[in-house]
Amino acid sequence: MSEVSKPRGLRALYAWMLKNATGRHAWAAVAIFAFAEASFFPIPADVMVVPMMLANRRRVFAIGAWVAFWSVMGGMLGYAIGALFWESAGLWLINMLHVPLAQVERYRTLYSEQSYLIMAQGLTFIPYKLVTIASGLAGMSFPLFMLYSAFTRSLRYVVLEGLLVYFFGARAQALLEKYLEVALVGFLALIVLGFVALKFL
Repeated sequence: MSEVSKPRGLRALYAWMLKNATGRHAWAAVAIFAFAEASFFPIPADVMVVPMMLANRRRVFAIGAWVAFWSVMGGMLGYAIGALFWESAGLWLINMLHVPLAQVERYRTLYSEQSYLIMAQGLTFIPYKLVTIASGLAGMSFPLFMLYSAFTRSLRYVVLEGLLVYFFGARAQALLEKYLEVALVGFLALIVLGFVALKFL
């Protein structure tokens, strides 16, 4: 009998993610990922959230709530970077991410005048760390920042992604596995577009 061929390349990575999505350390790992993504890490937490939800569709809303919570906690660090450590950690981080300082200033001015916009931008692929850092830099009311962050992160992970996976998870997973390479390349393109969108949004 011929051996079943093992997945390679992107499919091997996807198989590894699904396997570890129900592992003993999965919840801790996705919490760290969500926390870091909201304050300094460039890759969206969705790369871990979606496989976890697909692997355990009964708990999609619990996973979404868990990720939203840790994203808000990470947002607190991002806010502190902008409010307290801008001259040191903030400038270093923005330069590392290749975000123009003019864009940070634009966001600071925007949030000073229309702070509620973070609820819309928190749903997009615009790096959320820029939103949180600029909020601190703008001196936005911290309780208001926390309220907006909790709303937008919960809406993204619990409502949007949670509902999509809960109702369309099986169909979505079948399509994802069929067109995996295209889907992952498209996801990476969205991340790049998120940084490009900083010039326009």
